[in-house]
Amino acid sequence: MINKFLDWCCSNRKVVLAALMLVTVAMGFFATRVEIKTVFADLLPQDHPFVKVNDEFKQSYGGSNIVSVMVEVKKGNILNIPTLAKIKKITEEVALIPGADPFQVTSLASKKLKEITASTQGIKTRPLMFPNLPHNAEEVADLRRAIANNPLVYGAYVSRDFKATLITVDFYDHLLDYRVFFDNMSKIIKDNQSPDINIRVVGQPMLYGWVSHYFAETEHLFLGTILGLFLILFLIARTWHGTLIPLLAAGTSAVWAIGFAGFMGYNLDPLVVVVAFLISALAISNSIQIIQRFDHNIDAGHESTTLAASRAALQKLFRPAMLAVVADAGCMLVVAMTPIPVLQKIAFIGGFWVLSLAVCAVILPGIAATWTKGVTKFAHPFNLKPVLHFILGGCVKAATSRGRYAIIGISATILIVSGLYATNLKIGDANPGSPILRANSEYNIDAKELSAKFQGADRLFVVVDGEKGDAIKQPDMLANMENFQRYMEAQPEVGGSLSIADVLPAVNRTLHEGNPHYLALGADPGTNGELAYLFISGSDPGDLQRYVAPDFSNASVTLFLRDHQGDTLRNVIARIEEYTAEHPLPHGRYLLAGGLGGVLAAVNDVILAGQIEAIAFALLVLVLVASITYRSLAAGTFFMVPVVLSNTLTFSYMAYYGIGMNINTLPVVALGIGLGVDYSFYVVDAIREEMHKHGNLEQAISHALNSAGMGVLTTVLTLVVSVSLWSMSSLRLQSEMAALIAIWLTISAVAALFLMPALVYVFRPAFIVGRGRAQREYTAAAVGTV
Repeated sequence: MINKFLDWCCSNRKVVLAALMLVTVAMGFFATRVEIKTVFADLLPQDHPFVKVNDEFKQSYGGSNIVSVMVEVKKGNILNIPTLAKIKKITEEVALIPGADPFQVTSLASKKLKEITASTQGIKTRPLMFPNLPHNAEEVADLRRAIANNPLVYGAYVSRDFKATLITVDFYDHLLDYRVFFDNMSKIIKDNQSPDINIRVVGQPMLYGWVSHYFAETEHLFLGTILGLFLILFLIARTWHGTLIPLLAAGTSAVWAIGFAGFMGYNLDPLVVVVAFLISALAISNSIQIIQRFDHNIDAGHESTTLAASRAALQKLFRPAMLAVVADAGCMLVVAMTPIPVLQKIAFIGGFWVLSLAVCAVILPGIAATWTKGVTKFAHPFNLKPVLHFILGGCVKAATSRGRYAIIGISATILIVSGLYATNLKIGDANPGSPILRANSEYNIDAKELSAKFQGADRLFVVVDGEKGDAIKQPDMLANMENFQRYMEAQPEVGGSLSIADVLPAVNRTLHEGNPHYLALGADPGTNGELAYLFISGSDPGDLQRYVAPDFSNASVTLFLRDHQGDTLRNVIARIEEYTAEHPLPHGRYLLAGGLGGVLAAVNDVILAGQIEAIAFALLVLVLVASITYRSLAAGTFFMVPVVLSNTLTFSYMAYYGIGMNINTLPVVALGIGLGVDYSFYVVDAIREEMHKHGNLEQAISHALNSAGMGVLTTVLTLVVSVSLWSMSSLRLQSEMAALIAIWLTISAVAALFLMPALVYVFRPAFIVGRGRAQREYTAAAVGTV
């Protein structure tokens, strides 16, 4: 049936080509509707309880899009009129950035930070530095005193050495555009930074703004990679059709995939370009195999016409090609099991893209080759084939000599060692700062400096949910919150905390003329209510909502984290759960967890739970596809070898270089499972074909490696050299993912060229050499060895 279908495609090649062109044009139309942008909500598992808490309370207690701007002087301190004027100007400009929540702007120059004083004349509440700046040295001294006496400001918004201050602003999720934010923020920095002042900006909007900023560089790298692919393919293939047809296959499949995204209404995240290159590599790999077999059929005189040569190539390679496509698509689609929208979109787009290779990278190259003349003359005089054949000859010798046992033994040792070391792989970010950018990037340096000056750049809030209104005024509720804060502040991952339990004692002390004896909570609900009223009297609506709901039914405890590494978040969540289990609230409950720390902990939690599941299902897909194709469970087990080897080695590399398993790396890892076995499909199927034709295993291995092996070697050299360009990317994630792709390709090729032929020669699987022949070959080999 398959042969009849392929015969029909070749016989009606013009009709098939016209149909493919029409589909490509239609997909090209939909591709123009695709937006390339990052949507932060797509990065979060919306059904996770942490994300639900964040969404419910982020308007009051701050969400995951808080930006911290640190203004730091190089000499002296910030308490001078020119610097304070600059702080005021930056505060006003930041509040005007599109998407900013004007009620969530906090700085010395905003209404949010206040001084409460008490005297015989009454209670007075006034902003520290709003709307007017200090006019003279005396007023500057008064500002310094007010800051130093306010524990909600000193250390939290003004550094202990008075050299830096923070401006924080939250952004509405639905109004935030990272590129617009970055452009506005960059202008503010440029206009206000001077030789005496550093301005450092940290927060998810700034991080993804940097990603958008580097998109032009990403485009250049992508174009450079295409040029590199062209040059290397042209150098090795030495023919125009051997160079252009694989690139045509990759380009056509890319148009189909992006068109599918446009049809479904999906956006493309700039960070998934590495996944796009990985699938393009699969397209090039499959099409090179078709063209290599086509050229072989012509050169060897097996077929007299290009149409016959193309038909024969498609018939011989259709099975391993479909096996690779279905396995890769299955491995990609299992990522959709992870309940994170961006991963599900990547899985569906990637799954469609890989499935499209059945047409774009198999049928299309075969049909396109029929309009060529084969290898009538070479396009340049440089012939690398003798070098490649020399390498393949070494592969044949290694697999068919006693060296095969050394290959299997070394592979087994590597598998065991790398498997054990791979257990060190971390879930979530494995290093301080952002793993998306390089360690020496401006953003990561800013994050490091800000964390050194203040309690921490990353926030996580826990909601204290009371059973009814005024529950938070209860002394035992506030005492529990206060004890919780002291407990969490003792953890090395936490730089500080803030809650209404900090505000009320400060007001109480002020009310008693600064007597530290009264730095305590009220003894009854009425007193706590009065202290809260004194705090908000004369202030703007919503000021108290940073700490507690208007009806005092719930409140927040904000923790300032040193960083958001996976281990940091897991330890913090574990300590929170430990405390809340041992010290339950008398009139309510603790709800975990909002803010950037909370939602990233949710992402890590989902990935940790789904990682093993996704990998297990990907391996199951591989086993089922191979077993059904070859009608043998042994085939499924046999093809597990290169997959497990390539994955343990890659996971070891990730663990050694501190690359965590996170939302950005998971799709590459899942697709890498399929990539780890693609080359082996072609080589093993070629051995099987030659065995059924000639019956001599050694000859079959030699022929398979010199035909299918040539395609493997050509592909891996082309792709590894081309992908090395991404090592120059300013985005650390792209550089690291490119390294992972290169490692996967190399290990997969080595396994296909050395390990798999050695395993075939030693174990003689029946699905390859035939059932009766398998026993005879094994016995003969054993006798020969003796």
